[in-house]
Amino acid sequence: MYVITVTLFVKPEFVEQFKAQTLDNARNTRKEPGNLRFDVSQSEEDPTRFLLYEVYKVKDDLAKHHQTAHYARWKEAVTDWMAQPRVGVRHHSIFYGDE
Repeated sequence: MYVITVTLFVKPEFVEQFKAQTLDNARNTRKEPGNLRFDVSQSEEDPTRFLLYEVYKVKDDLAKHHQTAHYARWKEAVTDWMAQPRVGVRHHSIFYGDE
C-alpha cells in the first residue's frame, strides 16, 4: 500500500468552498480502481487546517489520480484559497487494516 497525507491551511473566507470542492474530489477518488481510502479531516483547534489521508494500492495509482479530471478540477479551484503551500508526506504502509 502507498499512503500520502496532505496538510492544508485554507484562508478563512474560503473554508466552506474548500470543503465542498474537496468532498467532490474525495468522492470521485474513492471510485478510482487504485484508491483504497480517501479521508478528509478538519482540525478541531483550527477550522482552517485540513488533513487528507489517501491510500492507494501502489505508488503508480497516486500518479494516475493526479491525472484525473476531478483532481485537476479540485487543484484549479483550491489553489488560490490556500493560506500557505500544502504539505504532502508520502509513506510506505507497514500495517494497514486487519493485516
